[in-house]
Amino acid sequence: MSLSGTKAGLAPLCKMVIVSLFAIAFATFPSPAQNTQKTSQNPQTQAPPEAGGPSGDIGPIAVPKKKPEEEKPVERAPKVKNPEEIGTFSLKVDVPLVNLPVNVVTNNGQFIPGLRQENFKVLEDGVPQKIDTFAQQNDKPITAVMLIEFASNSYGFMYDALNAAYSFTGQLKKEDWIAVVSYDMQMHMLVDFTQDKNQVMGALNQLRIPGFSETNLFDAIYDTVDRLETVEGQKYIVLICNGIDTFSKLNYDKVLKKLQGTKNVTIFCVGTGQAFRLWLESRGYMGPLANLDFLQADNQLRTFAKLTGGRAYFPRFTAEFPEDFADIAADNRNQYVLSYRPSNNKQDGSWRKVKVQLIDPQTGQPLIVQDQHRKKLKYEVIARDGYKAKNEVE
Repeated sequence: MSLSGTKAGLAPLCKMVIVSLFAIAFATFPSPAQNTQKTSQNPQTQAPPEAGGPSGDIGPIAVPKKKPEEEKPVERAPKVKNPEEIGTFSLKVDVPLVNLPVNVVTNNGQFIPGLRQENFKVLEDGVPQKIDTFAQQNDKPITAVMLIEFASNSYGFMYDALNAAYSFTGQLKKEDWIAVVSYDMQMHMLVDFTQDKNQVMGALNQLRIPGFSETNLFDAIYDTVDRLETVEGQKYIVLICNGIDTFSKLNYDKVLKKLQGTKNVTIFCVGTGQAFRLWLESRGYMGPLANLDFLQADNQLRTFAKLTGGRAYFPRFTAEFPEDFADIAADNRNQYVLSYRPSNNKQDGSWRKVKVQLIDPQTGQPLIVQDQHRKKLKYEVIARDGYKAKNEVE
């Protein structure tokens, strides 16, 4: 074999060897995929996937949860002793206004007009009070209940009761409101509040001799006052009775407490049977105990009137009834009305004694009243005896 032939045969073989060497050399270098795979195999701290996510061929897919908003801590105001920025807190006590109807009359019952605010001095438990408002009322309409005892006890008492009722009805005016109630052992509404005088007269004409002789005076007063609490303004009770109570569930003390806690109700009492009692006593038909009962009854009527700012009358003769009821009507229609806020602002429910005096503002001495002939007149100041202070828990 010739040398040129040998060289020609080795040329392809050398090319194959060179290609193989290049292939081996390239095979020894790491590929990018292998590099990435090795890098991913290096241990690194990774957050574990959240549970509950969907899973696929490449493992569970993490679904990140929204981080809850952290609650901001409540900023508390620092405690400051005696801060200058904060004003002083004061408790204001609302002292109720006391309204005081006052009548000033002569000994014969005539109203004395023309007095001024400075002529009046109000004492509460002996302490002078400042008068806030003052007014004189003349010929004003009245709202009244005529409460009549009409029991089967004796003709003398029933006759006086009817005579008194007719006399009072005759004093009514068309602007007045009047209700009529009778009682024995029960109460009977004869006429509800009306301005019709004829209706009142008709109800009185229908009164017949009752079937009971017992009288529940205390229950009747208590119930009447209780019903009048829903009626606005100043109210009056004209009580026509002999003052004897025989059948009440309530006692005398409970009635007094009721009257002490009642405002704007004035009681005028007319005692019946005075002439009949004198007739019985003169003939020896009334013993000492019976006479004592009637005297006690008269004192009870006086107490009811004085406690509420009214007056008590005890007419003996028929002719006295119209005069007495004319005085009652005048007292109701003409009066002075004072109001003040008590200096004692305690709301303790206590009884406050009230006294009204007439004074000369220049000297401070009792006021001297004279008639047109400059003759000194005796007079009487009529006002309620006191009132019950408001209780804090009421």
